[in-house]
Amino acid sequence: MNEENQVYFIDSDQLPPAALERKHKLEQDPSFRTDYMKYLDDMEIIDSDIKDKVLKAMDEFDYDSYTAADVERALSKDTCNIEDFKALLSPAAAPYLEQMARKAENETKKHFGNTVYIFTPIYIANYCQNYCIYCGFNCYNNIHRKKLSFEEIEHEMKVIADTGMEEILILTGESRKYSDVEYIGESVKIARKYFKNIGIEIYPVNVDEYRYLHECGVDYVTVFQETYNPVKYETLHLLGHKRVWPYRFDAQERALIAGMRGAGFSALLGLDDFRKDALATALHVYYLNRKYPHAELSLSCPRLRPIINNDKINPRDVGEKQLCQVLCAYRLFLPFVGITVSSRESAQFRNGITKICATKVSAGVSTGIGDHESKYTGKKDGDAGDEQFEINDNRSFDRMYKDMEDGGLQPVVNEYIYV
Repeated sequence: MNEENQVYFIDSDQLPPAALERKHKLEQDPSFRTDYMKYLDDMEIIDSDIKDKVLKAMDEFDYDSYTAADVERALSKDTCNIEDFKALLSPAAAPYLEQMARKAENETKKHFGNTVYIFTPIYIANYCQNYCIYCGFNCYNNIHRKKLSFEEIEHEMKVIADTGMEEILILTGESRKYSDVEYIGESVKIARKYFKNIGIEIYPVNVDEYRYLHECGVDYVTVFQETYNPVKYETLHLLGHKRVWPYRFDAQERALIAGMRGAGFSALLGLDDFRKDALATALHVYYLNRKYPHAELSLSCPRLRPIINNDKINPRDVGEKQLCQVLCAYRLFLPFVGITVSSRESAQFRNGITKICATKVSAGVSTGIGDHESKYTGKKDGDAGDEQFEINDNRSFDRMYKDMEDGGLQPVVNEYIYV
């Protein structure tokens, strides 16, 4: 990795000496870190061979071996198998991006019509016990931490619901101490009063805990694997439960075992080789779909964004053309799967990609804690917690809805009826 693509550590000038010493040991001495492939005592192990299948395919993926003929053969087929998908992810497919986009657009219309779903995230706490070097919430970053009370959560949710939003994604930093499962469950119960569809993006938990959260009202669970390369993963996640790669990998399957209606998957493109991460993400969905055909599965495709105290965090080798190639390849390989493009991307890119292959976008986004009212109404709150990363597209719900309509799409806020 050359200098301009390097992932930088945060500025630690204000850390206490003992914390600074431990941080330096974690960064410089791999032997000081716990085994990233070993489950901790409180982590449930499930019987699943999907990890092995995904890792084998990723290790064997030589994308430079694919040719234009391989790409043309993949594009000529009505259905796309794993080999075809690999060809569409390869550098050889770059000159065929326009053809891929046209074919992806047809597949999207076939399965989703011209609809695009709109939701918003709400961060209820930014305390975190992990040291992930690319994340603004990491435990060594000097930021303003905040955990919303239940009264504050209800207020924030009412502010969001008053805009017309009907789907919400609840997020926390990864800290059981400050955001335990019961706290998240009670937050979900509050959300159920205001929203028809509720997702969570929290630290991975065991099957019984996912079952409890489902009973509280959670419909789907999203987990970012960040990178599917375990060796690279170890160098990015130096401390905390998140360091355990296999436990995170199996999170969606534990959620489905617990009865969740759906699950979302993603790698954070730019942390490692994006082509291999894209392959692994899609195969994770593919194999789980074969095992749980009733589940509603979806993909996200986020890229790295600058974080507070570090504006040098940027994606490695993943421009908008590469991102578009990945998204089109996803659609051709998994035509039935929802694809979310977040506010990390520009308004122009999201307007375009929703006409081709993306089926879901966020609007009215804040990655801070307790600042929806200030962002929506202009009323200032000096106690809001700091944001996880910088967003790129800050359109409101109304603006997003109108822009989607003006682009010939049908915005949808909910399609579920609870009886």
